[in-house]
Amino acid sequence: MTRPMTQALTPADRALTWAQQAALVAGASIFVALCARVTLPLPFTPVPLTMQNFGVLLVGLMLGRRRGFAALTLYLAEGLAGMPVFNPTGPGGLAQLLGPTGGYRISYPFVAALAGWIMERGPRTFFRAVAAGVLAETLLFASGISWLVVFTHSFAKALRFGFYWFVFAEIIKVMLASGITTGWRRVRKVEI
Repeated sequence: MTRPMTQALTPADRALTWAQQAALVAGASIFVALCARVTLPLPFTPVPLTMQNFGVLLVGLMLGRRRGFAALTLYLAEGLAGMPVFNPTGPGGLAQLLGPTGGYRISYPFVAALAGWIMERGPRTFFRAVAAGVLAETLLFASGISWLVVFTHSFAKALRFGFYWFVFAEIIKVMLASGITTGWRRVRKVEI
């Protein structure tokens, strides 16, 4: 009978593995923060068009449910601590989480975890990645629009502010994140 891998590792090996995982999580939170810098404010809605959602999807698809959740939780903690990780069009910090885009941001760890969970449940194909991205985006928009309904007191206004203008861009982000994920796995032939 063989011992599980964690028991076979020496304490130094476990520390190195832990450090590598922590670096991946921290790097992923920085990646999402960089994606947030790519922002296009739209004059007809308080919700800007950003690349954050792409970053969240890519982190979830590439790192899986646990590390994706950890990376996006770290990202939110960094933003709450006042670090300039949220998109530059908002006030930053807690005020940005309580603003019109707060519902989207609060869901980020769960969106990444859902995308990662779906990718971990079978063959990591492009179509599975697209399905994971679409379901994760559904969760993202359900949370964001629900928050906007509370914020605006109108479901129609919430859809107008936070959904209609973004559908096409989100389809492109899902396809791009799915393509990068499956392409990376094909090129590397290893599991992250």
